[in-house]
Amino acid sequence: MAAVESALTDGQIKWEFSCDLEVDYESEDHASIVYAALAVDKELQPDKVKRHMLVSNGKLSVHFEAIEARFLRASFSAFVDVLTLATKTIEEFC
Repeated sequence: MAAVESALTDGQIKWEFSCDLEVDYESEDHASIVYAALAVDKELQPDKVKRHMLVSNGKLSVHFEAIEARFLRASFSAFVDVLTLATKTIEEFC
């Protein structure tokens, strides 16, 4: 994770902390399945954490931004837990 100073956006919110995660599924179908499973779970505090996901070339890329490190850590950790479950399910059934 890297702390990145950013400009003021969304009114007065300062998105100071960010991190990126990339998982290579080596399959566009598998990456898309995981994306679809995770996209329905929106951030619980969208005024404090933003998450953007993208599937390209069999990879799931996720970008997080938060106003505080603790919100970034909590969001990232919860996301990785669900990502791990989705990945294990793909491995088991595909």
